[in-house]
Amino acid sequence: MAGLAVVAAAGLIVDDRVLVGAPIWLKPLKFAVSFAAYGLTLAWMLSRHTPPSRTGRWAAHTVVVTGTIEMAIITGQTIRGRRSHFNIETPLDQGLFLTMGLTIAVLWVATLVIAVLLFRARLGDRAATWAIRLGLLLALAGLLLGGLMAMPTPEQQAEGTLRTLVGAHSVGVPDGGPAMPLTGWNTTGGDLRIPHFLGMHALQGLPLFLYAVEALSGRRAWLRDERIRLRLVLVAAGFITALLALVTWQALRGQALIHPDGATLGALAALMAATAAGAFAALRRPGGGTGPGTPSASAATPGEVPPPRTPVQELPA
Repeated sequence: MAGLAVVAAAGLIVDDRVLVGAPIWLKPLKFAVSFAAYGLTLAWMLSRHTPPSRTGRWAAHTVVVTGTIEMAIITGQTIRGRRSHFNIETPLDQGLFLTMGLTIAVLWVATLVIAVLLFRARLGDRAATWAIRLGLLLALAGLLLGGLMAMPTPEQQAEGTLRTLVGAHSVGVPDGGPAMPLTGWNTTGGDLRIPHFLGMHALQGLPLFLYAVEALSGRRAWLRDERIRLRLVLVAAGFITALLALVTWQALRGQALIHPDGATLGALAALMAATAAGAFAALRRPGGGTGPGTPSASAATPGEVPPPRTPVQELPA
């Protein structure tokens, strides 16, 4: 995938063709980078499962094979100058699109198998374990939300274009209109790629968030408390889950990400306030205080019996 990303980047330079309003090699580039990140993250997560699992190995190989098939079709259609997604204009186009749908379904099941394995294993301390588990769950949700794009749009049903296209990225406007730089997300209507992207890349987001917290623990002693790090991970996961629901709701209403209405802004403000309150509560130390300078409480793991206190003996007068 990394090698293909280099090829696609070169294609952006030497091939000036445009497809559905975007440089034709932009889609292979974005998908190659995304699959590279996805594969590396799953490999890292599986490496924390000891001893290695044969089931996990087969699931990982399945992700590799299905991802390779998906990218071969996307790249092949790019070379032909044809759409890879939603294109059913010819029997070949239709067969390739159906194959892509099947491979993504199999990839989702393989990822689910990996998630089940990692839910049954201890992957480090509790903060790391739950960052991995919840990242996997959000990635599975993001993959499922991608299925919304494969459904026929009302415009396709009304105009009778189902003979050539089925499904779309955009909601309320045609694909290929004005778009944001780099991402290509629509700026005049809803775009279902946004929740799909956000959910999938929570797979990297939550572990990276925990890594940042652990990096700060060298300067902020209270972040060395495992319970505080776990609470912060749970708050971050709750924030991403609510944000995923919000951007999905926004896209389904045909609203561009950069043009939110009052309802969207109000929901976002409530989400930010709830997250801030959750973060403040997460940072409270076991003794009831927050921040540096607060005496730390016993770090015994819940369920463990703390060591008995040594009685203080009176000294003779």
